[in-house]
Amino acid sequence: MATYKKRGGKPSTKAEKQEEIEDNSATAEVFNTLDEGASKTEAWVEKNQNIILGVVGVIAVAVLGYFAYNQFVIEPKQSEAANEMYQAQSYYEKAITASAEESDSIYNLALTGGAGKYGFVDIADKYSGTNAGNMANYYAGMAYLQTKRYQEAIDYLDDYDGDDAMTGALAKGAIGDAFVQLNQNDEALKYYEEAANMRSNDVTTPRFLLKAGITAMNLGKADVALKHFAKIADDYATSPEAKKAEVYKGMTEAMQK
Repeated sequence: MATYKKRGGKPSTKAEKQEEIEDNSATAEVFNTLDEGASKTEAWVEKNQNIILGVVGVIAVAVLGYFAYNQFVIEPKQSEAANEMYQAQSYYEKAITASAEESDSIYNLALTGGAGKYGFVDIADKYSGTNAGNMANYYAGMAYLQTKRYQEAIDYLDDYDGDDAMTGALAKGAIGDAFVQLNQNDEALKYYEEAANMRSNDVTTPRFLLKAGITAMNLGKADVALKHFAKIADDYATSPEAKKAEVYKGMTEAMQK
């Protein structure tokens, strides 16, 4: 039967006295161990304090340098780049709606600049690392594609870091278009598939699945083509590309017979 020992009470039996001695001994041992550990830690810290202070100092300088760089370098560059982008984007939008005879020269203004402002090429170079500099890569690539300078289009679009579903996919797809024009269909297929798989949506995904299917069909890769056409039919049946996919699917199946 368990017995209750009143807290703070004196041991009354030999067994209780022995138990108290053992408890005190164990407690003392724990404290001695902790004291030893603390002493070793203090000794290590004292021995290595210069190194520790040096490491802390390096981290502090790095953190302060990061914030200073952002405040005094990146943020002013962001503002300047955004101001430069306005004129170049105005030219770009004007070129989209211009006649075929005029569009090339307007795209060139967007690329090289006008009205005392930089074009996309200079913005991408001089403001590299800023959001505007990144977007300048995208617009420069698209402008080069429209003016049939396909290798330049590939170079700039490949430098664009597109983290959204729309422009990221459009950039990859545009690289695919450029490779088609350069008769490099294997590369085109790869980029069309990347574009189709970037954060699936009802606009860009069926569009580039269709292009991937057509390109695969032209390469004689019937199984790959049918897979892309089938995905449009299954997942994007209401898209404008769905009817075209059915037609190309029939053509691909006929090629296999």
